[in-house]
Amino acid sequence: MGLAEEFTAHRAHLVAVAYRLTGSVADAEDAVQETWLRLAGLDEKKRAGIRDLKGWLTTVVGRLCLDRLRSAAVRRERYVGQWLPEPIVTPLSGRDPEDPLDVAVRDEGVRMAAMVVLDKLTPEQRVAFVLHDAFSVPFDEIGGILGVSQDAARQHASRGRRALKDAEPPPRASLAEQQQVLDRFLNALFTGNVREVAEILHPDVTFIGDSDGKARTAKQVIVGADKLVRFFRGLVEMYSLEAFRGGRPVLVNGDLGVYLPPAEVPGKRPLDAHLQTMVIRDGRIVTIYDVANPDKLTRVPAAEPGTPPLT
Repeated sequence: MGLAEEFTAHRAHLVAVAYRLTGSVADAEDAVQETWLRLAGLDEKKRAGIRDLKGWLTTVVGRLCLDRLRSAAVRRERYVGQWLPEPIVTPLSGRDPEDPLDVAVRDEGVRMAAMVVLDKLTPEQRVAFVLHDAFSVPFDEIGGILGVSQDAARQHASRGRRALKDAEPPPRASLAEQQQVLDRFLNALFTGNVREVAEILHPDVTFIGDSDGKARTAKQVIVGADKLVRFFRGLVEMYSLEAFRGGRPVLVNGDLGVYLPPAEVPGKRPLDAHLQTMVIRDGRIVTIYDVANPDKLTRVPAAEPGTPPLT
């Protein structure tokens, strides 16, 4: 097997690692490509000295992602409103077994709710926690990535674990349950059944919008079913229901979601593109993520033939 073929065999793993570490598809793909360039740039003697290629590649991509995490922390200080991970959007009909991103979203740890939780950690905690707990990288190697001792790396992972203990999202609901809840929610919304909308929402439901000031969504987190019902009623009045009917179902980080393309209705405000997905607990929506930043929607796949619009 040639070097390129060996690397390709590990690409899906590396993409999963890099995305879990950075929350950015672009950064993940850049880190994986840079990892390949570093491997290809080694002379034959150094390449022959690599006993565990997968481990070596994981260490390199982890170090590259740590650099991106640190620079991202500075960029986010200037970010307008809330920040959400860049979503991985795949067709509803099925996943491509050859696409590393499609492989990555099969892991429950890559769903949007889990990625949001990881953002509570420092870059060092995130790298130590993810590499050790999700990918079984030894602490001595993690210490080398972080530039600290093995014990310090273990402490970073432990602190990250403690920070996430109370923030762990509920388990991923089945796609069948997600579909049922989404259908009920959309039917209630489109028919103007406010009481039904409220019943589908958890009393402490949260709505998190991400636009960086480049599109219209909620700048602050909305908490509570009553507030969110009023928010949805305001959206309908502002854009009209017709603007939302062009939406189509997609998979967002492996969960059911809805993509709303830009739309204009005469006499109403133009609707920006939105990508929404939700978290379900006990048959009710507990969180809605609304990605409206156009920079994070450049990879939404085109509509599949025969995909029905929202009704």
